[in-house]
Amino acid sequence: MKTLTFSNFRMVLEDRIVHGALTLDENGKIIALEQDPHPRPGSEDGQGDWLLPGLVDVHTDNLERQVQPRSNVRWPSRSAFLAHDSQCAAAGITTVADALCVGDAGFESQRIQTLRDAVVDLTFLDEQGLLRSDHVLHLRCELPTPNMQQLFETAMAQAPVHMISIMDHTPGVGQHANLDKFREGRRGDGYSEAELDQMIVEAQQRREMHSEINRHYLLEKLHGMGLQIASHDDRTAEEVRRNAAEGIRIAEFPVTLEAAQEARKLGMATVAGAPNVVRGGSHSGNVAVRDLVAAGLVDVLASDYVPHAMLEAAFALTRMSLIKLPEAVQMVSLAPARMLGLEDRGALQIGMRGDLLRVRDFDNHPLLRAVWKAGERIA
Repeated sequence: MKTLTFSNFRMVLEDRIVHGALTLDENGKIIALEQDPHPRPGSEDGQGDWLLPGLVDVHTDNLERQVQPRSNVRWPSRSAFLAHDSQCAAAGITTVADALCVGDAGFESQRIQTLRDAVVDLTFLDEQGLLRSDHVLHLRCELPTPNMQQLFETAMAQAPVHMISIMDHTPGVGQHANLDKFREGRRGDGYSEAELDQMIVEAQQRREMHSEINRHYLLEKLHGMGLQIASHDDRTAEEVRRNAAEGIRIAEFPVTLEAAQEARKLGMATVAGAPNVVRGGSHSGNVAVRDLVAAGLVDVLASDYVPHAMLEAAFALTRMSLIKLPEAVQMVSLAPARMLGLEDRGALQIGMRGDLLRVRDFDNHPLLRAVWKAGERIA
C-alpha cells in the first residue's frame, strides 16, 4: 500500500475538532495530522465530512442473532459469522469483541452450540484472511450453569480472549429482578404459565447450587492473567462493592443509577448499551443510559445487540448537548480499545493504526460513507 492522504475532513481528535488532513504510511499507520481546510490533489477529499477513528465494540450479541434469526431457526454457523462480520464493518466497527455465552441459564440452550462453533469459525476465518473487522472474544460466563467451567476452559484454549464478564440471568435477580416482566417476555416464546413456573424454580435451584462455586473458580483462575473482568447487570450498591472488593474493575450494563454511582465512587469503569441511548431508554425497564451519561457515569458504549447503534449513540448524545463530540467518540473508540488492552488503535493520533470512518451529517443522522482498517477500505 502506498501512502494515503485524507484532506478536507473535520477530524475528531481526542479533545478537539480540526478541519484538516491526515496521512497514512504504507503500513496503514498515521504519520501526519495537519490543520488545513483545503482539499489536496490526489487525496481522499472529505468535502467537509467528519473523520473519526474506527469504532471498538467490547460487547455485541449480534453473532447470536445471525445464528438464530428466529426462535425456531438455526443458520449455518460460518455463514452467520461472515454476515455478522460484514454488519460490524458496515457499522464502522473495525474491532469487535464477540460476546459469547459460556453456559445457559435455562432458557436459551442453543447458545452453548453458538459458543462452540464461533471459536472454531473465528480461528479459521481469521487464518484465511476472510474477516473485514478484527475479532476477539468476550466470554460471558453464566455463573448458575453446571458446565460453565468446562466450556470456559475449552474456549480459552481455542481463540483470543480479551475480556471476561460474570453474569447471572436467573429470574428474580439482576436484569430479570422483575419476575412479572420476565414472565411477560417469555410468554411471547410460547411458554405456558406452568412451564414458566417450573423453569423459574429450576433456574433458581441451579443458582443456589453453582453460582458461588463458579464465581470463586473464575476469580481465582483469572487472577494475575491481565484480562479485563466485568460484572454484569449490577442492581445494588452492595453488589458493586463486593465486585470491587474481589478485584472486578468494570461494571457492565448497571441496571440502576445507584449501581452506576457506586461503581464510579469505587473507581470502576462503566460500560453502557448504545441501543438504550438511541431508543431513549431500556427495553427491560432499567435505567436510561442518557441519564447515566448526564451524570458522568459512563466510560464506554457498546453495541450490545445493534451494531449501528454505536455511531448513532455518539452523535445523539452530542445533539442532546449531554457531552461534546470528541468525548462521545472516545466512548466508542479509544476507551473501549484501552479496555480490551489494545494500545495501537482508537484515536486519530500519530503512530496509531489508520482505522478511519468517513461520516456525513444527514437530517440529524450520522451517515457512514466509508470505513478503512489499517488504511484498507473494508466498507
